[in-house]
Amino acid sequence: MKKLWIVMAGLMIAASGAWAEDHPHRIGAGINYWVALDDIDVDNVDDDGFSYLLTYQYRTGLLGLQLDLEMLPDRFGEDAYAPAAYLLLGKALYAAVGVGMVYQDSEWADDPFIAFKAGVDLNLVANLYLDISASYRFDSKTKLSDATEDIDTDTVFLGAALRFGF
Repeated sequence: MKKLWIVMAGLMIAASGAWAEDHPHRIGAGINYWVALDDIDVDNVDDDGFSYLLTYQYRTGLLGLQLDLEMLPDRFGEDAYAPAAYLLLGKALYAAVGVGMVYQDSEWADDPFIAFKAGVDLNLVANLYLDISASYRFDSKTKLSDATEDIDTDTVFLGAALRFGF
């Protein structure tokens, strides 16, 4: 019986890999935990938090394109949105470079952010993928209403996304 389970698991893994090649489009949602690297000494402003994202990937061979729309509730005291695009290199283990822009306090940031990401993209079953990643965002300085000077908003992210391939 144990051998049957091993054979069945092996067939499922092989089948899920074949399915993945037939479905390069992936759409899903995820969550990130972020931490600003600069210590923020402003009342009622956290320098860490959670963000939520909608995500789309197009994967072919070792290259891919990822588009995200990230929602950052209470980012430095204000709700923010951050659309971004990434160029991916790799398959199960990957690295990525991206660019995006933060929309906060009813206006777009003066400069885009640049992000570097590394992660593992696991094909769980058939067309279901779990992406676990860490990223570093180089961001421009931000002026907060209660701060006497601009703060450096470079940020580290640790996150996970679940995507369905089609």
